[in-house]
Amino acid sequence: MAQNRQAIQARIRSVDSTKKITRAMQLVAASKLNRQKQAMEENREYANALSEMLTVVLQAGMKNSIYLQENEGKPAYIFAITSDMGLCGGYNANIQRLIQSHVSPEDKVVMIGTRGANWIRSRNFNVIDELVDLDFDNDYASLSKKMDEALQLFENKEISSIKILYTYFKNTLTFVPEMMNVLPVEQPEEKETKSNAVMLFEPGQEEMMKQVIPLICKSTLYAKYLESKTSEQASRRMAMESATDNAQQLRDELSFAFNQARQAAITQEITEIVSGSNAIS
Repeated sequence: MAQNRQAIQARIRSVDSTKKITRAMQLVAASKLNRQKQAMEENREYANALSEMLTVVLQAGMKNSIYLQENEGKPAYIFAITSDMGLCGGYNANIQRLIQSHVSPEDKVVMIGTRGANWIRSRNFNVIDELVDLDFDNDYASLSKKMDEALQLFENKEISSIKILYTYFKNTLTFVPEMMNVLPVEQPEEKETKSNAVMLFEPGQEEMMKQVIPLICKSTLYAKYLESKTSEQASRRMAMESATDNAQQLRDELSFAFNQARQAAITQEITEIVSGSNAIS
């Protein structure tokens, strides 16, 4: 009986130690979530402004631009964004399932994140590069360089499209993996207007497209990267909160079992004392 109580006490100490760790990780994830969310929201205004500019240019008439034509029969170029660290619930698993269902072995994949890079190495995918442990202050430069390479391939008609596989951040409780098409650009719906104004472009419409499209592609990739990182921290915070709650529940159960064992030991001792006293008398 004493050995049973000692074992329960050892488990209680172990659970308490685990609970302290998960609680600390929950607080760290919450702090990082606020930072990532702020960066995501600040970048969103810039990305939206570029998208509006693209809409204006396309509505002015650019139906023959190479950026609007898909190179059929060619593989896609896909940026897949995962995490560099674990303990973030089903965040990486959701991306992995989307890769298996939406990416073909011929597609060119740039895997962003250590977890995704380690996972995909043992599978039949055409991984052309890996971006791992990106620095928060220099991550735009690394992503921009890879987008330049993808744009060059698209302009040379070596790939059919450029896509981003990321995690859409809806709120701190909801984040969904999605596949976004970057190129070719979808033309906006034409709207009737009573204005007869003619839009002029300087130095020219085609030249503007060559400058605007790369800016928008880079901005879009960076925006989705920030959105994925925000989703990662939100997922990690939820996972650590759940682990902390489970640890507390387990501790309560162990404390109840320990009290039961102690009461049983006390009852047994009293019974032995009473039995001994009756035998003497």
